[in-house]
Amino acid sequence: MSALRYVYAICRPFSAALSAELTGVAGIPPRLLRHGDLIAVVGSVPEREFAAEPLRRRLEDVHWLETTARAHQGVIDALTAVTSPLPLRLATVLRDDSGVRVMMEERRDDFLRTLDRLDGRVEWDVSVYAESAGDPGEPGESGHPGNSADEFTRRLHDTLSECAEENRLLTPRNPDSPRDTSSRGASRDASREASPGQEGEKIFDAAYLVPRADSGEFVERLNGKAGEEPSGVRVELTGPWAAYSFTRSTGLTGFTGLTGCTG
Repeated sequence: MSALRYVYAICRPFSAALSAELTGVAGIPPRLLRHGDLIAVVGSVPEREFAAEPLRRRLEDVHWLETTARAHQGVIDALTAVTSPLPLRLATVLRDDSGVRVMMEERRDDFLRTLDRLDGRVEWDVSVYAESAGDPGEPGESGHPGNSADEFTRRLHDTLSECAEENRLLTPRNPDSPRDTSSRGASRDASREASPGQEGEKIFDAAYLVPRADSGEFVERLNGKAGEEPSGVRVELTGPWAAYSFTRSTGLTGFTGLTGCTG
């Protein structure tokens, strides 16, 4: 049975070892493929599932997509614990090791620039929900005057931005807007388990690129705003993630060696 190469991420060389128990997509442990001063984190996947045509069909299967996304995210999370990876889109598949090396050679300068920008940094995501019950425009128990949901999210964003080097604001109010897979990462979003407390309209959605060493301060700043929410408003923090939302300019558009990719 022939195997293709599933590419999770591009990294600079790192010394820490990944867990021997780590498995990725299709239950195959990832391995490191070095080319010059870059490393691709890859896994072998069966052609019968990951060639272009079968992959397109599989991506329409919600259960398969979620299972694959969780496995993909598990590898990215393991990498994020030991380095600052440049995560690639879900289901980035090339023909063989040679194809992966060609990709790294052709995109070397772009990869290195992005890795330099992400080095030592992680992504934190903040969402604000307006519960369906109650009026999010009314002040909460804190009694802050004029504490509307919009004003609260503006102050929250201003406070968090002081601790972040970059930020990305999304547009959660329009449910018909397509998800930007290059900025949010389809793998990360599909891997999240919905929790019972996530009812309500998402009125604010932002990603923050934060130096890893400043993550504690970032979380403290968010917690410091916890008593200021208007009634019916809830804040959710997730992370730290690999910096999916800050790799928009680094893609494989136009690279002819791809067998499959989500976008």
